[in-house]
This record gives sequence, C-alpha cells and structure tokens, in this order.
Amino acid sequence: MTDVPEEEYLALSGIQHFAFCRRQWALIHVEQQWAENLRTVEGDLLHRHAHDDQRTESRKDTLTVRGLRVVSHRLRIQGVCDVVEFHRDPAGVTLSGREGTWRPYPIEYKRGKPKPFDADELQLCAQAMCLEEMLLCSIPEGSLFYGEPRRRTRVPLESDLRGRVESMLGEMRSLYAAGRTPKAKPGKGCAACSMKDLCLPRLTKNQSPSAYLRAHLPEAEREP
Repeated sequence: MTDVPEEEYLALSGIQHFAFCRRQWALIHVEQQWAENLRTVEGDLLHRHAHDDQRTESRKDTLTVRGLRVVSHRLRIQGVCDVVEFHRDPAGVTLSGREGTWRPYPIEYKRGKPKPFDADELQLCAQAMCLEEMLLCSIPEGSLFYGEPRRRTRVPLESDLRGRVESMLGEMRSLYAAGRTPKAKPGKGCAACSMKDLCLPRLTKNQSPSAYLRAHLPEAEREP
C-alpha cells in the first residue's frame, strides 16, 4: 500500500506514451497539453467501440467485459482495460455474481499495424499487473488487437517485460514529481506524432528557443 492519494496515481495509458517518447508523455501528463491528428482520432474511435460503456457479454464459457477500470496500489497506476475476457477455468478466480471460476485475459485495442517497438506490449503488461493485484491471480498472457489486420497478436507477459514496466513507472514518477519535461530527441516517429507542433522537435535539434523566436515572430513582437 502507499500513502499517495489514488487520484494522484499515474495514468496507465501513459506507459505507451512514455515508451514511445518521454517528451510526448510529459507534454500530455505533466504539462496537460494535447493535440489531435487523424491517427489519434481513429485510435479514439476504436477505443470507444471497445469500451462501449462497460458492456458485458456472456457466451458459453467466456465472459467479455469492456471498459473495465483497474488500479494497482503497489505500482500507483490506474486506468481502463479495453477488453478483458474471463474464460471458465478450474484454476481460475471467483467473480462476484458469477458461478464457477474464471481466468482473466486482457486485450488491448490499437489502430493500424503492430509496431516495431514494444510500447503496446508494455501497456498491456501493466494492465495485466493491475488485474493480478486486484484478483489475486497470475496472468501469463494477453493479446493486442490491431485495427488494420483485424486480428489478435498474442503477447507473453514475461519477467523482462514486467521489469521494464516497473522501471518505466519509476522514471515517470520522478519526472512527474519534479514537473520536468525532457528535451526532444528527434526521430522517425516525430513526423506522425500529434504533438509535433507543441513539442517542436526541430527547434531542439537545430537551434535555441531564442533563435527560433527571432526567426518566426514578427519584428514588432520580438523582445528588444
């Protein structure tokens, strides 16, 4: 347990932002800035369909829960799982209002295709770690569902992935407590990032802020 108020826990969804770009995460979660582009709108629509107002479906030996809120007091994070399937299993856990025992299986929905880096896998793993703490169980695997190929990608939730989740959360807590936004590290992903006009990665790479202002502000607005 922790003496940090639950409303100050980090957002679980921030792990994916942090893994992609630490500066992007800080602009969103520390500075409370946000910008939309086509990718973020499409992703938001996909998640809204997945959440669907916490709708629950029951089919044979599978119970599907959408928009399930989760929390980990040990990790000090909270968020929402897109979809959690509960499969009837003798080695599973009991659920309130349901007969039998059930094995939880988290599924995270993403737009586009599988990525060449593991930001999505880290977010899925963090969801599983929250579920494990809440349900007192073990979750060895989950899946990512991508909108473009429209199929699941299985993700083994192994110890190295779990270790990276904990390490990143430690970095995130330190930056959040200090209110610090890391400098930009321009890369291939910057062009498609919805935050590029707020982040200004080219400014960090090529020139100082004062030089940028001299080049872009009208002469009357420049400081003497």
